[in-house]
Amino acid sequence: MIKNLKMYTGCLIVVDMVNGFVREGVLHDEEIAKIIPRQIELIKEAHEQGKLVIFIKDTHQEDSVEFVRFGNTKHCVKNTSESELVEELKPYENQENTISIEKNSTSFMEAPDFRKLMEYQTELQEFDIVGCCTDICVVNGTIALANHLDEYNIPHTIRVHEDGIATYSEKERQEYVDAAKLLMKQQGIELVKKK
Repeated sequence: MIKNLKMYTGCLIVVDMVNGFVREGVLHDEEIAKIIPRQIELIKEAHEQGKLVIFIKDTHQEDSVEFVRFGNTKHCVKNTSESELVEELKPYENQENTISIEKNSTSFMEAPDFRKLMEYQTELQEFDIVGCCTDICVVNGTIALANHLDEYNIPHTIRVHEDGIATYSEKERQEYVDAAKLLMKQQGIELVKKK
């Protein structure tokens, strides 16, 4: 865990930018790599502004029940290269103000280590979010985060950077992507992009 965690008021959450969605495996899509340069810009900005950077990594057990729900799509199994960050983001994973958190569901809010972080931190109120997959893990985690903050009456701003999110087979899944963005907007989450 990071020292002086309570000093942070803002963070950047990078969701599931792992090889299993970008470079290899049954759910990967090389097109997702197009958002990596924008993510790197935002990571650098977060470091410069003294924000916390949180990498969420889809990481499943061999017998994860999620595989069945998504049509027996075994992916991002723990201790495989699929569950590791893509090569371009790895240099940022071990920096001083960075945390990596594994998750076994489609919502980073359900990851035990993320929940501990949210229970421990008292000052985080500004959240920037990028990653994949827009219509599954990004939307599920983001709305759950907003609900958590509401429940504990913590004032907050949540921004999802549209130029830093993508999903696999996006053209075929466009209606789901559009629906995810609409749901987030309806929940008071800001959708932003670089000008």
